[in-house]
Amino acid sequence: MECTTLFSFAMNLLRDLSMRYARFELDFWLIFGLIGQAMFTMRFIVQWIASERRKESVIPISFWYFSLAGGLIVLLYAIHRMDPVFILAYLPGNFIYLRNLYFIHKKRTVPPVIG
Repeated sequence: MECTTLFSFAMNLLRDLSMRYARFELDFWLIFGLIGQAMFTMRFIVQWIASERRKESVIPISFWYFSLAGGLIVLLYAIHRMDPVFILAYLPGNFIYLRNLYFIHKKRTVPPVIG
């Protein structure tokens, strides 16, 4: 399925829901939150693909970038909605994702010790 076809399907589904259910509001924040959740979900897909290719459990760097991007977007969405459950769920993870990316990039920039 093409990306544009999938996007069109999702937009039509959301539009249909907003017409059928008066409380369902299709607005910027809903779309923003859904994009964040999709990015957060993508981390598992890239991790699964990387592990299948290597035939062992691995965590590629893209896993951490998807985690951070999706986590920050969903956190901003939760803050906008003033939802303490989701704020508390997504706030601490972002520090962990940043810390792991820091370790990865620090390891790449430190020259190896020859001894």
